[in-house]
Amino acid sequence: MAVDLAIENVRSGNGGPFGAVIVKDGQVLSTGVNSVTSNNDPTAHAEVVAIRNATKLLENFQLDNCTLYSSCEPCPMCLGAIYWARTERLVFATSKHDAAEVGFDDAFIYDEIGKSYATRSLITDYMPEDGFKLPFRLWQKNEDKIEY
Repeated sequence: MAVDLAIENVRSGNGGPFGAVIVKDGQVLSTGVNSVTSNNDPTAHAEVVAIRNATKLLENFQLDNCTLYSSCEPCPMCLGAIYWARTERLVFATSKHDAAEVGFDDAFIYDEIGKSYATRSLITDYMPEDGFKLPFRLWQKNEDKIEY
């Protein structure tokens, strides 16, 4: 189904060749297709769209006991979102190498993540000041917070 969504997405001109499906207890909860170019949203990858749709439906930010099926191995952003959503299982149909062969190469992001701030291609300035930690201190003391 994820691959079929990706095929239809390309044919419709909506976005890139990516589709995702989230299933819980044998039932499809949500789907998503890549709509980066049609929505001018660099985060509108199929997996992220499917996660947004599923969490909205479940009224929960976690996807416990869910499987995410993707037409392609998720990029670093999507993989992070899949982990943050606490998805139980990931199944993908094509590899990041297959995607790279047609112009969707995420290798540079994987490489950049491991670099020091000073050696990244993205100018990255870390500006530590004790006062900047106030949001964390407030969060830590908040007895009504919802942990995630």
